[in-house]
Amino acid sequence: LLALMVGAIHIGLGVGRLGIFVNFLSHSVLVGFTAAAAIIIGFSQVKHLFGVSTDRKDRFYETVLEVLGNLSGTNTETLVLGAVALLALVVLRTYANRVPGAIVVVVGSILAVELFDLESRGVKVVGDIPDSLPAFGLPDFDGSLISSLAATAAVITLVGFMESIAVSKVYARRHRYEVDANKELIGLGGANIAAGLFGGYPVTGGFSRTAVNDTAGARTPFASIVTAGVVLGTIAFLTPLLESLPNAALGAIIIMAVVGLVDVAEMRHIAAVKASDLIGLGVAFTATLVLGIELGILVAVVASMLVVFARMSKPHTAVLGHVSGTTSYRNVDRFPEAEVVDGILILRIDAALSFVNAVYVKKLLVGYGESIGADPRVMVLDASGINDVDAAGVAVLDEVISDLESRNVALHLSDVKGPVRDVLRRSGTWARLGDRVHTSTNDAVVAIGQQRSAPTDQRKFGIDERTPVGADSPEVSREECLGS
Repeated sequence: LLALMVGAIHIGLGVGRLGIFVNFLSHSVLVGFTAAAAIIIGFSQVKHLFGVSTDRKDRFYETVLEVLGNLSGTNTETLVLGAVALLALVVLRTYANRVPGAIVVVVGSILAVELFDLESRGVKVVGDIPDSLPAFGLPDFDGSLISSLAATAAVITLVGFMESIAVSKVYARRHRYEVDANKELIGLGGANIAAGLFGGYPVTGGFSRTAVNDTAGARTPFASIVTAGVVLGTIAFLTPLLESLPNAALGAIIIMAVVGLVDVAEMRHIAAVKASDLIGLGVAFTATLVLGIELGILVAVVASMLVVFARMSKPHTAVLGHVSGTTSYRNVDRFPEAEVVDGILILRIDAALSFVNAVYVKKLLVGYGESIGADPRVMVLDASGINDVDAAGVAVLDEVISDLESRNVALHLSDVKGPVRDVLRRSGTWARLGDRVHTSTNDAVVAIGQQRSAPTDQRKFGIDERTPVGADSPEVSREECLGS
């Protein structure tokens, strides 16, 4: 029943096209999460290599302490078998990567167990494998049971999908293809419903199995069909042959598969490209190691969002100067030879104006306004980098206009994008600015220098596609514009 509920939620989210939320999982955070998950999965197999028994722990450090505390019970034969299996996998991957190393290790380890009677010497094997298929059947759709499982189903859906999409994005980037999150949701939903109809647990895409699949050379969904066929054939005919498969060999295969997920080279690349991305990477890596894979992926998503909000809260800004002989204006910090126009401070903000950065932008603009000395005492806001504005952004812009006017500083706008113009018009700010909106920064500087207004025919000069309210009359109040 739980698997059916999880499947239904997955399909509902996919049909509703809510897979867009996976975009909050940034690349750097994904690298950190993947590395930590690989370490957790890899170390969980260490006990099999040493042949020791340990209690299952929820935290990685607890697992490490548990394994270290039981190393005194190491089985020598198991350790030798596991070491040989690992060595064989490394050699085959390095010198004969077209040879299916996992199959070679499985067959070789089974033969070793049988020929040297290793099971009697303490080497743990898979043992009996059920040789029957699960039967089709519907669960009991009890209302009270459904309500008690609802919260669990929602959590499993969220965590399972994020883990699945995380590993999907890792291999999509590695093999250069795109992942459709909504189709992934529907696919996972179908898989869970199928599992539920045959008495199975909720399922998702996992790191260890995906890594083994990729290492084996799988590149398309046909690999899953082959796997299903092999599993069915194995259940029907081969289960007696696999009873002697040692756990150490399986552990070696998984360790070898996940070790490649710790991408140190990519971490160095991220550090070289943008060092601040290491913050999100480190948070995801640490949280996953400390809290586990399930909670780690949730922390990774939150970390991605916080990184985005942190960048939005303090957007990049630049004071612009005129490049001699051109109509271009550039950041004076990058182009010291660019000339700052006396009495006209030109600023560019490279981010949307929103509630996230409203306070910062207001302090920035008002602070710069106080620094303008000589006449004509004008601030030109180059809006070419502003692609959106919300209600909080408009409110701040209005407050800045008032504050600057109280300091005898006029605010002009230039190169305002369509979506921003729409919001400014609806709020009345566009009408309030009146003839202080220009096609480009250069046009603004020329108009201010010649003490003339911006063109009234805004469509003709590419300022706005609509005729401004009250363009035919000399003066129109802001209240009249809002009323119109």
